[in-house]
Amino acid sequence: MTVDADFNRRQVLYWRLIARLFSREEQAALESASLAVVEDLGLPAALLDPSVSVDNIVQRFPDLAKEFEGLMVPSADGTQPVTSAAAPPGAAESDGEAAADGRDSAAEVRRAALAAKVLLNVFDTGSGSVSATQLAKWQADAGWLERALGQEPGSLRRQGGGGSGGEGAGMGGTLGELEGDLISRMQLREVLADPKLAAQLTPSMSLIEQLLRDKSNLSGVALANAKALIRRFVEEVAAVLRTQVERTAVGTIDRSVPPKRVFRNLDLDRTIWKNLTNWSPDDQKLYVDRLFYRHTASRTTPSRLIVVVDQSGSMLDSMVNCTILASIFTGLPKVDVHLIAYDTKAIDLTPWVHDPFEVLLRTKLGGGNDGPVAMAMARPKIAEPKNTAMVWISDFYEFDRSQPLYDSIVAVHRSGVRFIPVGSVTSSGQGIVNPWFRQRFKDLGTPVISGHIKKLVFELKNFLA
Repeated sequence: MTVDADFNRRQVLYWRLIARLFSREEQAALESASLAVVEDLGLPAALLDPSVSVDNIVQRFPDLAKEFEGLMVPSADGTQPVTSAAAPPGAAESDGEAAADGRDSAAEVRRAALAAKVLLNVFDTGSGSVSATQLAKWQADAGWLERALGQEPGSLRRQGGGGSGGEGAGMGGTLGELEGDLISRMQLREVLADPKLAAQLTPSMSLIEQLLRDKSNLSGVALANAKALIRRFVEEVAAVLRTQVERTAVGTIDRSVPPKRVFRNLDLDRTIWKNLTNWSPDDQKLYVDRLFYRHTASRTTPSRLIVVVDQSGSMLDSMVNCTILASIFTGLPKVDVHLIAYDTKAIDLTPWVHDPFEVLLRTKLGGGNDGPVAMAMARPKIAEPKNTAMVWISDFYEFDRSQPLYDSIVAVHRSGVRFIPVGSVTSSGQGIVNPWFRQRFKDLGTPVISGHIKKLVFELKNFLA
């Protein structure tokens, strides 16, 4: 078969994939043409049926398992897979071009058919309610897509995955969003009640939100599985944030603290210099009557962090991230962390700030914003304004009480407290802030910082240094 014919066969498979992703109605011409291509390749017709999982395909045709593995990863000679930019739909390709890079056009058609199968199964998620069986099937198919991209199953769905580059870079966020949408459309309690199904869930922000909203309706096995998922998610996020905090500066040297008189702190150069007057020309020896040691203690003035977090539903990411971040800073020496969450009421979570898991279980997502209530709880915690930072995370959309909250913030700021307003704290940095507050914070000299969590870590590092 000619190269042009193989090119056309791939186009049929590509256009059928696009048509099915944008419309659930079958296009008769594309369906019949695709079936002819698949049968001519000696592949099972089930490849064209999105209701048949990849697991089902490889169980019935075991030899295909190896073909799905690394399907979309460039080959050793550098040629690109058929799903890459090297061969987009509509691209012109001559016999000379195909011969030049050594690609087997017939093999590319086969790879296109397999790639279209796994892409259709993963990205055609339909609409309406989702059963636990459907979720499990999608997760299995997503695992095959990750294998096709040369990744471990589940790796691209954890924290947006693919961030290290490679064929899977950028795909993880999409897969995570798709999984989150499926989870939001299913009967989660049914899944949590089954330990086997619950173990297959990938912790994500959307899943955690559902668990936190529904926790009062869970009990027994379902509640235990929900707690296990929340803890897994907390541990994964904490591992990332802890690394960012550990990279911050530890503070300047505090010379008011006497150095420890141990050998590893001995300042040999200074000791020699200060004792040069004791040099004996006759003995050719330096007599040392005083040792000098290096100062190693960092200046870590006892600092208080008061973290106030809006726990209304739109601020879930901030609630989770700041809760975990607060627990990490709690572990630093001479840092006193207080955590307050609020919507229309405020709750002091400081007693549990060392354990973000327990904090999240005590949150109540939803409601509106009543900042003055939170400020009334936060202000008494200010002991030494100059050594206090107040981090306020909110979209600042208040219950028509913008001025009272702003007036109290101005008073706190003028007392010497380092006030840090944050629009949101997410991995992406996306967030909407009330323009009224945004402008006034700017005029006050305390502009709202970017919602990216790295920015908040940087601001806190500067305060503690």
